[in-house]
Amino acid sequence: MNYNYLRYFSVLAQVEHYTLAAARLGISQPSLSSAIHNLEDELGGVRLFEKVGRNIRLTEEGRFYREQVDAALQQLHQASQTLHESKVSAPVVVRMGLVSGALDETVAQEITEYAKQNPRIRFQLTESSADDLMDMVRQERLDMALVDTTNRDRSLHFRKLCQQNFFVALPADHPYAHKERLMYQQLQGLPQVAFHYSFENAFSQWASGSEEKTVCAVNTAQTALSLVAAGFGFCFLPESCIQKREDVAFVPLENWHQALYMCILYDKWLEPPVWGFIEKLVRVLRQSNVPI
Repeated sequence: MNYNYLRYFSVLAQVEHYTLAAARLGISQPSLSSAIHNLEDELGGVRLFEKVGRNIRLTEEGRFYREQVDAALQQLHQASQTLHESKVSAPVVVRMGLVSGALDETVAQEITEYAKQNPRIRFQLTESSADDLMDMVRQERLDMALVDTTNRDRSLHFRKLCQQNFFVALPADHPYAHKERLMYQQLQGLPQVAFHYSFENAFSQWASGSEEKTVCAVNTAQTALSLVAAGFGFCFLPESCIQKREDVAFVPLENWHQALYMCILYDKWLEPPVWGFIEKLVRVLRQSNVPI
């Protein structure tokens, strides 16, 4: 049954005049006539209207049908209104993935402020490796992810946000502690504390040096720096993990940096509040970090 036929019939039944009903509906009179004829045919040839001079009026069958149609249209309207109101007030969940270390003060502040400004917003955060997060975006288990690598998968779209430099953490009394910069080659053969972050070696690209000289592997920056301070070895770490300590020196590592990307699924429809957060986060990270 065509919904518009029922709506046209209801209006025509109210005014019992084709010209007035067509004007109210915003359609032509021939279109209205055709719709009523089609409706009567769908009902098995029942006549809903009869002519009275130049006017029309409902038949007995038409009056009965009008009661049923008006009740049905009212129920549909109420159901649509209920769905609309629930949609407007229902929570919107932002499912966001992050490689370990990406949730810095800037990102945390943006999440907090956006949630305060949008009471419907709820955040669901997932930390894991870049590969796992990209898989979750593909599977639509995440709306977006902040990752530190890209790939050639054309189903994913990457937007470069920022990059951070890397440093070498050394004991404060180490001969290299007062260098302005260090090259990776200068550190080969020295004992290293390998800092792997918390999830599946997300930064293995830079965290591990010569395997035979790796004396310890840890998961947190604080533990790594404590071992460095004790003279156990040096450690590579990103700028965001630097901690103010008198017993540890931080020397920039020449030509080593890590980029951060926003990863989303191509042609994926997202709720407007989710898109709003993505655009705001991209803008803030690009403005507040190292130019790219």
